[in-house]
Amino acid sequence: MSEFRSRVLIAFLIAGVIGIALVNMVVDHRALGRGGRDLPWWSSLVLDVAVPVQKMVALPLDFARDTWDDYVALVDVRDENEDLRDALTLAREENLQLREALVASGRLQRIAEMRDAFEIPMLPAELVGVDVSAWFRSALVDRGRSHGVRAGMPVISDVGLVGLVTATANGAAKIMLLIDRQAAVDGVVQRSRARGIVRGARQDSLSFQFTAREGDVEVGDVIITSGLGGVYPKGLRIGEVTQVSAPDAMMLQTADVRPAVDFGRLEQVFVMLRRGPTMELLYAADWSDAAEEAERDTP
Repeated sequence: MSEFRSRVLIAFLIAGVIGIALVNMVVDHRALGRGGRDLPWWSSLVLDVAVPVQKMVALPLDFARDTWDDYVALVDVRDENEDLRDALTLAREENLQLREALVASGRLQRIAEMRDAFEIPMLPAELVGVDVSAWFRSALVDRGRSHGVRAGMPVISDVGLVGLVTATANGAAKIMLLIDRQAAVDGVVQRSRARGIVRGARQDSLSFQFTAREGDVEVGDVIITSGLGGVYPKGLRIGEVTQVSAPDAMMLQTADVRPAVDFGRLEQVFVMLRRGPTMELLYAADWSDAAEEAERDTP
């Protein structure tokens, strides 16, 4: 019974609201014909109640619309940010490539000048591996016999002497670096022309051994290859003197030398496609011995 009364009450309320709305519309229509009017108290009450109710009803819809607009705006901002990030990445990559091109052009310019100075063809090669043991310092490059590389050929960079090719395969070659303890180069002080032997010493350093009576060697002096010994051409930069020791009992002096080449950052080298006379004789003798042995073994 109570449920029936509730339904009847709700129906009457709805009918009353509709009736009041209709009466209000008729009154408003007549008032507009007379140029306007002030609302009666009951119409004002309905209007005052309708405004907050309408706001409450519209609030979820406005919230949903604003949320959707914000979401769409955020999606657009996110897409724009993605485009900006892609553009920035592309710009950085292009900038890096331009920087590398500038560095490479500078290297190639210096190598071209060295090629003209020595009149020796040079083959560029990339380092693909480095031996980092304490006693043997060598590197592997991506050029070999098929490119004209042979054991005994000097290897340089755009700033100075790197080492010597010691073994080759069809598409690769092994280089004994200048800082290897077995490496030895006949060097000369560019300023005073004092001669001595440059050897691999401590990690990434060299020592220059010379006799005291010819020892006009000072800190800051540049040491270059002398051209003697028949291995390296004359004038390749080896390094700079950083310290000079006192002569020993045998009147020998040693100077510490900082290599011209930063071996820790070495990436590209150039193989000088010509062997010195000593290397030609050495490897020609090895080839002759191997050929004679092969003939003896042939039935």
